[in-house]
Amino acid sequence: MIIGWNIFPVVAAIVVLLATTGAVVALRRKERSPLALGFMVTAIVVMLGFIAMLWMTLERPPLRTMGETRLWYSFFLLVAGAFTYARWRYRWIMSFSTILATVFILINILKPEIHDQGLMPALQSIWFVPHVSVYMFSYALLGCATLLAIVALATRRNDLNEAIERLLYGGIAFLSIGMLTGSLWAKEAWGAYWSWDAKEAWAAVTWGLYLLALHVVPTTAKGDNKAFYIVIILGFLALQMCWYGVNYLPSAAESVHTYNQ
Repeated sequence: MIIGWNIFPVVAAIVVLLATTGAVVALRRKERSPLALGFMVTAIVVMLGFIAMLWMTLERPPLRTMGETRLWYSFFLLVAGAFTYARWRYRWIMSFSTILATVFILINILKPEIHDQGLMPALQSIWFVPHVSVYMFSYALLGCATLLAIVALATRRNDLNEAIERLLYGGIAFLSIGMLTGSLWAKEAWGAYWSWDAKEAWAAVTWGLYLLALHVVPTTAKGDNKAFYIVIILGFLALQMCWYGVNYLPSAAESVHTYNQ
C-alpha cells in the first residue's frame, strides 16, 4: 500500500475533529461565526494537503479508484457546506455536510484500497483531471441541495428555496461540464462521444432528472413545493447509481467506466 495512504486515518481524525468543532460552533451561534468557518476552512486545507501529498506520492492524479473519488467527494462536501453556511447562514448545514463527509471518510478507512502508480492509457489524457474533479464538485453541490430539500420537505420551510435553487444551478452547470469533458475524452480514447453503456445511461437519467427539477422550481415563496424537493431527491439517488451503483450491475464488467482497484 502507498505510504501516503497509510497515514490517512490520522489525517482523517484531524479533519473530522476540526470540521466537527466548526459545525458545533456554528450551531451554537445565532449569527454567522468566523470561528466556525475558521475551523472548517482549516479542515479543508488539511484534507487538501493530504490529497496533494498523495498526488505526489502516486505520481499521478488520485482520481482513479473508487476510494480516491470518495476522498475528493469528502473534500468537496466540506467545501460546499462551508460555502452554504457562509452565504446563507444556515447553522446546521455544516453539521450535515460534516456527517456526510465523515461517512465517506470512514468507508475509506474501513475499506482501504491498493493504490499503485499505474495509469491505463485511456486515463493518460488531459481530460482525466478536469472531468473527474468537476464531477465530484457537482456531486457535492447537489448533495448539499439534497440535504436542504430533505429538510424543506420534512419541515415545510419554503425559506430554504433560494439556497436550494442556487446550489442546484451550480451543481447542474458543473455536472454538464463534466458530461461535456467526458464526451470529449471518450472521443479521444475510444473514438465515440457516447456509447450508452450502463454508466452513461445513468448519467443521462441523472442529468434529465435535474433538468426536470429546473422546470418545477417554485415561482413563489408560498405554495406546495413537494414536487421540486422530490425531484431533487430522486436526482441524487440516480446520481448515486451513476457514481458507484452501476459497478454492481452485470453489464459493469464490459463497461469502460469500471473503477479498477
